[in-house]
Amino acid sequence: MRRFKDRLALWLGALCAVLAMIPLISILYEVVKNGASTINVDFFTAAPGVIGQPGGGIGPAIQGTLILVGLTIIIGVPLGVLSGIYLSEFGDNPVGVIGVVIFTLIVLTLRSFSVIAGAFALSIIMLPIVTRSTEESLKLVPNSIRDASMALGIRRWRTTLSVVLTTAKSGVVTGILLAIARVAGESAPLVFTILGSQYFFSGLSSPMDALPLRIYRLALLPYPYAQAQGWGAALVLILMVLVVNIGVRLATRGRLYSKRSRP
Repeated sequence: MRRFKDRLALWLGALCAVLAMIPLISILYEVVKNGASTINVDFFTAAPGVIGQPGGGIGPAIQGTLILVGLTIIIGVPLGVLSGIYLSEFGDNPVGVIGVVIFTLIVLTLRSFSVIAGAFALSIIMLPIVTRSTEESLKLVPNSIRDASMALGIRRWRTTLSVVLTTAKSGVVTGILLAIARVAGESAPLVFTILGSQYFFSGLSSPMDALPLRIYRLALLPYPYAQAQGWGAALVLILMVLVVNIGVRLATRGRLYSKRSRP
């Protein structure tokens, strides 16, 4: 009877996984089917063409997305990880205060469409995801590990950074990757911050294009070539997020293995 229940739970879990994957596979199929035909060198490197005429590419949008996500990671990941550490190890939730401070900086200081404004806006979205995942990952670390470290005379802050955070690294990295995937596809905040542009990057205080914005605007055009380019841009965005996830996973897994294998 126990073996039957075990197998039943296994098959039910597998069935749920398959059902959950069906919408994802359907979306990927539609994106590849409609966007693969637009993929070529010019599509990756050229600037958008004249509206109403076939041609052009998404080069500025790709460049803008890489710059924007990079700046967002620089701003949002340290704040999120430190907030998660504080919540788990030391005190109460400071996320609301951080959000108010960042919003105030954007509204009162920048007051213009710019890359910096977009990065701050996406950081606000990234912050609670990274904070929550870091907090929960650190809470899963047994207290005996903390006690053993501090029993050796290691200060609490050093124990948190060198022992607890290292032990929970897998969960923290997962939260960061989820946050990156989330902000990479956001378009609404970018409409009010970076505005969009037909040109390549010209400065942190200037408007800039990004893949979510380019996809949104191409989807609104009534031309078949524009809609095909929108599907192609969506495919490029999916592949970029996939490459980042796989690359970070391989890098962190290799480091973790090397540390465990040391005598």
